[in-house]
Amino acid sequence: MPTFVYSSLCKGCGKCVDICPADNMQYNPKNRKGYNADPIMCAECMNCVKYCPEHAVDVRPYADFAPLGARIGVVRDTKKNIIYWRIMYRDGTVYEMASPIRTTPWGSAKGALEYPERTDLDSELLAMEDKPEYLGFPELPRPKQTVRLLGSIIKAKQQGGSGR
Repeated sequence: MPTFVYSSLCKGCGKCVDICPADNMQYNPKNRKGYNADPIMCAECMNCVKYCPEHAVDVRPYADFAPLGARIGVVRDTKKNIIYWRIMYRDGTVYEMASPIRTTPWGSAKGALEYPERTDLDSELLAMEDKPEYLGFPELPRPKQTVRLLGSIIKAKQQGGSGR
């Protein structure tokens, strides 16, 4: 669910700009407000929603999450470290869900090089194309005739194949 900013609530602190991993949250110096520059490319991490001290950042719901005409609100409870999702349906019904905030403190996330190398990945159970003997075959089966993807059924039939 991509985010957007209520300009009436935004104080222009820029915290959403600092925390956005996709650099979609931008700061407009003319009106001193934050905004989502490209909602389609939003990473949907909800960091800006969680981090905004004024609760000015909200989300646009998808139809499979909230039906047409419903509104969704996100409330961040910093004391309990929980985010509450509130869906308000057209008939007045309200559904609330709670999910914990799993944001790690700044600088505490580990990089890929800090994890030990996995030795259990070289297993016969993880068979690859270049190791067919792990599957019990001398070699993997290959199609006898190459078929183009575009118009494949017609071209295979014209060449005498069944097309399946």
